[in-house]
Amino acid sequence: MTKNISSLQRPIPSGFNAESTAQEVIKGIDLTGKTVIITGGYAGIGLETTKVLVSAGAQVIVPARDLEKAKQNLTGIENIEFEKMDLMNPESIDAFCERFLASGRKLDILINNAGIMWVPLRRDSRGIESQLATNYLGQFHLTGKLWPALKKAKTARVISVSSYGHQMAPFDFEDPNFEKREYQTLLGYGQSKTACNLFSTALDERGKKFNIRAYSLHPGSVYGTDLGREEPIDLYIQMGTHDENGNIKPEVEARLKTIPQGAATTVWCATSPALQDIGGVYCENCDVAETDLGQIEHRFDDPTTIRGVQPYSIDKDNAEKLWKLSEKMLGFTFDTE
Repeated sequence: MTKNISSLQRPIPSGFNAESTAQEVIKGIDLTGKTVIITGGYAGIGLETTKVLVSAGAQVIVPARDLEKAKQNLTGIENIEFEKMDLMNPESIDAFCERFLASGRKLDILINNAGIMWVPLRRDSRGIESQLATNYLGQFHLTGKLWPALKKAKTARVISVSSYGHQMAPFDFEDPNFEKREYQTLLGYGQSKTACNLFSTALDERGKKFNIRAYSLHPGSVYGTDLGREEPIDLYIQMGTHDENGNIKPEVEARLKTIPQGAATTVWCATSPALQDIGGVYCENCDVAETDLGQIEHRFDDPTTIRGVQPYSIDKDNAEKLWKLSEKMLGFTFDTE
């Protein structure tokens, strides 16, 4: 194990696996009286996560950029609250957090689930590349502003839905916004997910004294989400997952996770008693992931091989460097005291 990586970054094992569903993972766990905030909790694996947490008794707040879509998708589900929030708009994040803090409630679980992928070069009003802004800096900002409510819970968890995509790129500290280098959408995505992992590493270190633990995770290769809605079909064909007509190959589809399976690791990280004394780790398949030191063969046409965590994305020195850069980019201090 590399000296800058947590000794806890190894499978437990948990008793669950890649085929486990979110409902199976949460069986026997009572979340009555717990308050959860989940970004993007109204579509894809986020929607499934919301439903499962509510079924266990949690009160779930879903901040959404598209409020009407959120209400439509979650109609008829009890113990749900909707709030307007856009992760690419810092004023929107501040306003949401101020409203929540004013309610005086504790926050037991924060799930940073919302994300984008395969997008062309776009920048927010501050000039920040959109995948970095949405997939990472927005969640850093949100978590920082909600810190008092997390402390109030006495025992809280912060979950960052990352991705195997972190293996596509380390964090570029010299040019995070693609101002000097050529923009490639997968480099932007990979960098943003590496940042999620590093954030959890640094956040857990700061939160331990308040019993706030942090986790990042890969949900798996999941069929039926809209994450790839902007992806050029040529890339799918090039990766070997689709045929020349743009249709997913049946043998690949058969190996993909269902949405209930895709939500399972998020729910496991958020609720599992097995993680009571473990934090700051990257998880997959409802367990702590194995560190990828070059011993794992990865093939995109076999999703079961898409696993493992790169040491650079959980390196403690990188995590501290990114924390300072994030505060500088956002213009505020994340006070963890």
